[in-house]
Order: sequence, then C-alpha cells, then structure tokens
Amino acid sequence: MSVTQSRDPGASTGHLGHVVMIASAAALGGFLFGYDTSVINGGVDAIQSYFQVGSAMTGLVVSSALLGSAVGAGIAGGLADRIGRIRVMQIAAVLFVISAIASAVPFAIWDLAIWRIVGGIAIGIASVIAPAYIAEVAPAAYRGRLTSLQQLAIVLGIALSQLVNYGLAEAAGGSASNELGPLQAWQWMLGVAAVPALVYLVLASMIPESPRYLVAAGRDDKAREVLSGIEPGDVDGKIAEIRRVLGERKPRFSDLRGGFGVLPIVWVGMAIAALQQFVGINVIFYYSSSLWQSVGIEESSSLLLSLFTSIVNIVGTFIAIALVDKIGRKPLLVIGSIGMAVSLAVTGWAFSFAEVVGEDAVLPPNWGVVALISASAFVLFFAASWGVVLWVLLGEMFPPRIRAAALAVGTMTNWVANWLVTVSFPSLRDWNLPATYFMYAAFALISLVFVLRYLKETNGRSLEEMGS
Repeated sequence: MSVTQSRDPGASTGHLGHVVMIASAAALGGFLFGYDTSVINGGVDAIQSYFQVGSAMTGLVVSSALLGSAVGAGIAGGLADRIGRIRVMQIAAVLFVISAIASAVPFAIWDLAIWRIVGGIAIGIASVIAPAYIAEVAPAAYRGRLTSLQQLAIVLGIALSQLVNYGLAEAAGGSASNELGPLQAWQWMLGVAAVPALVYLVLASMIPESPRYLVAAGRDDKAREVLSGIEPGDVDGKIAEIRRVLGERKPRFSDLRGGFGVLPIVWVGMAIAALQQFVGINVIFYYSSSLWQSVGIEESSSLLLSLFTSIVNIVGTFIAIALVDKIGRKPLLVIGSIGMAVSLAVTGWAFSFAEVVGEDAVLPPNWGVVALISASAFVLFFAASWGVVLWVLLGEMFPPRIRAAALAVGTMTNWVANWLVTVSFPSLRDWNLPATYFMYAAFALISLVFVLRYLKETNGRSLEEMGS
C-alpha cells in the first residue's frame, strides 16, 4: 500500500462506523483506568479515619494501585505479542472485577493496599493495550481522533467516579464514613467498579483481533478478513507491508537497546510519559476532595468541586479530540505546557493566602475563587493537550517492530511517575502547599522546553512509516 492510500480519509469512511465501534469497546479499558484510579478520591479521609492511619500511610494506600499499574504496563506488551490483544483485554477485565469486590471489604489497611495493587495491574494492562489496539485498527487519517477515545474514556471514568462518590456520600448522610446498608459509603464507592468491568469483559470478547498481531502470528486469512472490515483497498498489499515492517523475528524487549541503555526514540517516549505526571495532574483527581477540605471547604462541597473538575476535564478532552488531527500533536503540547505553567503558578500563589484558624486552614473567599478558577484552568489546559496527546503519541510514535515493547516501557514510566507524585503529595501538602504547586509549574516549563527541542510531529503518517 502506498503512503498516499494510507493517508486518504475517503478510503476509510465507508468502514469508519465499524472502526469507531470496536475502538470504543477497546477504550472501555480506559474508562476503568479513569474510574479505578480516581474513585479513591472520595474515600481518602474516610479510609484514613476507618483504619486510623496517618498521612504517609494514606499516601501509600492511595498510590498502591499505581505500583500495580507500573507492573501491569510492564507485562502488557509482552503478553499482547504472545497471546494477542483481545486475550490481554479479557485478563485485565477479570482483574478489575476481582479487585473491585475485594477492595470493598478489606479487613486491614494492608489488605486494601494489596487489592488496590491487583486493580492497578489491570489498569496498567488496559493503559497499554487500548491505545496499541486502537492505533493498529485505525486508518491513518483518523488515528489521532480514534486513539483519543482512550483519553475520553479515562476522563468519563473519572467524572462518573466523582458522581458516584457524591451520590453515595449523600445517600449515606453527607459523608463517605457513614453506613449505607451493611457497608460504609467509601466501600460501595470501590465496589461499584465491578459493574463496568463485567461490561468490558463482554465487549472485549466481541471485537476482532488486531490485524498486525494476526500477521505476526501467521494468521493471514484472519488478518485479511479483519482488514477488509476496517480499511478497504489493497488488503493483500497492506498485509505484505505489515509483514515487511515486522520482519520474520517476533519483537523482544532487547530490541529497545541502544545508546545510553535504550534507543533515543524510547527515551523520548519515557520522558514525555514522566513529564505528563510531574505537572501534578493526578493530585487533582486523587486528592482534590481532601485538598479542598484542607483549606476549609466542607466535605459535601469538596465532592461537588471534584465533580466540577471532572466536567472541565471532559470539555478539555473534546477540544483535544477536535484539534489533534487538525493542528497536530506538537502544537497542542506547546499550548498546553504554557497554559499549565501559568495556571499552576497562580494556584500556588492563591494557596499561599490560606489562614490557619486553630487546627484548620481557611482560604479567604476571594482567593478561594482564584484557586478554583486557576485549578480548573490547569485541568482544562492539561485535558486539551497532554492528557490526550500522550496516549496518541505512545500508540503511534514508535517503529512497528518495537511498538508493543516501547509502549509498555513508556506507559510503565508514566505509572512510576504517577506513583512518585501521588505518594509524595500528602507530605508535601503538609509541608508547604504553595511551594508544591510552584514545583509542578516548574515541571510544566520543563515539558515545554523538551517538546520544542526533542519531539517530532507524527500527525498524518502511517504506522509503517514511523521510525523512517
């Protein structure tokens, strides 16, 4: 297949509806990714009170899922190359179900941490397999928008978790610590995730396998059938092109080796994956309820603010989806980095006006409004740029031979960085909240410099062209 064919949007429109359907099913893993990572937000203070633990232990429990996510991301690529993308999705779905049910009824703080790690493994697997699968089934002209479905699903999962948290807390009398039937409200918050996990298991069992995996596995007839349904044209030529790029030997992690440990393109992927987290975005989604309470906002209002932030996140994601294939990946990242740096600096400045009254901190009303606006602007800039573009880039920026392994390494780096930010925030917040936000603003500036200097545009190029 020629490069011109792979870029021709008209060649794929007749089958675009089918591609959107299977990409959406795969992206449900992203929904669970968002739900499971952020649902803990509504129960942070309730869990701390229930188990009578301090801020450091609370940070470890909240972040325990992220350690599991790093493990899941690390093993997902190899599993996907050995047993296929669909089987890996099914494994992730089963782990999501087990984790949700077990996390809802822990008998000790370490027991909760263990089941959160199991859920984290599922999250890590889903975070790798969804963008990889979608990139492999999407026509080049629509790949950015279709891969963005992963991030859209993530932010919808975050939003629904905050809505469920608010609804359950209200049903329990306004607090996640109150009883709701046989369990406390925070336990129901964690357990509800089993429902979308079961839906994910069913849908993952109904979509076709990736044609690139099928070719690598020597199942050309099945690959031909799948390709004819998602990308019309010279199907045999496309299979020959995939086989030529993949070569005869199956990909291995050793293929990533190069100068300074790994290939330069892998270093770039790891760097952007880490920088996406070092701006502190998940502090908003994991701790926002606790954060707003720490500056004098009551619990029910803090849960509403968390829901509002999730809505802003969705709006930003739609903006990114609309622009990612029109203006390109790199311009969106540049705009996002500038916007995040400014809004984070303003947020830190606003928090510096918090006043301590007795044992509590109170943010004056005027500065509370400034903090809310700037924090929301930060989320909007992130969602409209780095939130979507990272997953698009990780799914498409690597040469086909190393894509699954490199995507796993990049995603694992993202989760490790996420863990570092999440586990450190409670202690940093207690030390100096404004300085913490100034530090995140500095990382936003570093991300701007890195993108301008090292990142290459991938918009409009077929997967087989990457690395050329």
